[in-house]
Amino acid sequence: MEKPTRRQMLMAGGTLGAYGAMSLAASAQAAPLWTWSPKGSVAGAGEGADPRWVWDPECDELVASLLDSGQVPNVNKLLKTWTKNGQALPAGLPAELRTFIENARQLPSWTDKAKLAKAFEFNQKRGLYLGVTYGFASGMMSTVIPKEARAVYYSKGGADMRDRITKTAKLGYDIGTEKAFDADGEMIVTCVKTRLAHAGVRHLLPQSPYWQKAADEEIPISQADMMVTWHSLPTTVMKQLTKWKVPIPADESAAFLHSWQLTAHMLGIRDEYIPNSWAEANSQAAQVLDPILAPTPEGIKLADMLLNLASFIDLGILSKPVLRALTRYVLGDEIANWLKIPRELVWDPIFANLWEPFVAVREGILDLTDAPPQLRDVYWVFDEIIRQMVLLVLSGADYPISIQIPVTNNPNY
Repeated sequence: MEKPTRRQMLMAGGTLGAYGAMSLAASAQAAPLWTWSPKGSVAGAGEGADPRWVWDPECDELVASLLDSGQVPNVNKLLKTWTKNGQALPAGLPAELRTFIENARQLPSWTDKAKLAKAFEFNQKRGLYLGVTYGFASGMMSTVIPKEARAVYYSKGGADMRDRITKTAKLGYDIGTEKAFDADGEMIVTCVKTRLAHAGVRHLLPQSPYWQKAADEEIPISQADMMVTWHSLPTTVMKQLTKWKVPIPADESAAFLHSWQLTAHMLGIRDEYIPNSWAEANSQAAQVLDPILAPTPEGIKLADMLLNLASFIDLGILSKPVLRALTRYVLGDEIANWLKIPRELVWDPIFANLWEPFVAVREGILDLTDAPPQLRDVYWVFDEIIRQMVLLVLSGADYPISIQIPVTNNPNY
């Protein structure tokens, strides 16, 4: 059967919940004091303010004004035509929005074009693994980030998860393109539109009585929340690739991190909160991500929605048992049990025993003739699972995919 293209794999990488990047989050538990030093950030310095109490005031005030004045539907219609980073903004936008976007689309002074070129090489070579890790390590993890799960569930995106994941998959695809941050790329557009969408959620979600009842905060998507989800993406992905023993040269590893550092900046995260190295990223994640993972009723429901997506189309081998087993393999027993994912007697041991040899064969570390006999039969199955994951995502996409400012919360809750 036809293999998925790199474009398709990276689109699938945004799958089963990199949707978290569209509604960044934190925790329902009492979070530890913020002690991470801004000396470890890309800025190298900062106020050191607790990011749980910092949002995106300029963007928030602007979008709240647009929503309250009823301008958002027309703004969304106009911005749908803005697709390339260097493209002129459409005529008719409110002056204050035009000014904001023109400033927000500028890359920071610390942008390294050589690293971005190297990051593209990394994405070219690792698209298959990125597809799996973005979808299952990052995506399904977002359902056990309590604030994120609640924000997604009660906001507009929670009403149509299929639409939501195809839109958020665009982030995972755009960051992996050759000219992601260049004038003819689309990553800056995607980030700025996502930043505007976050501001819309901050304004609307506190108006939801359902969210108010479930939430332990007054305003969602703080800077801390955004960093939590950021760590569920590149930091978690790199840990997973390391666990699978995927050989990654140091320059490619640094370049991949740089592309995500830029993404954080363009999403409106302050430079003083963006780690300047993998060591700092792991240190920050240990404080803000690892301790806050926990199940919630909303997260359990979202996980089930995501695992049920395969039922929309007939994909043969990509069944719910396969998705359950892959989730358990990637995230571990504790999280799988939190999400009430049952054990799969056939597929659980297949992933546990044969995925790493499969990676070793793909990397040329293990010759297939020397591989375990079972792997020779399972190799095709793993390839087919990945191919069908791509079809699952793309089958529901409405092109061109356009990220928009929400105008309502989830109408069902």
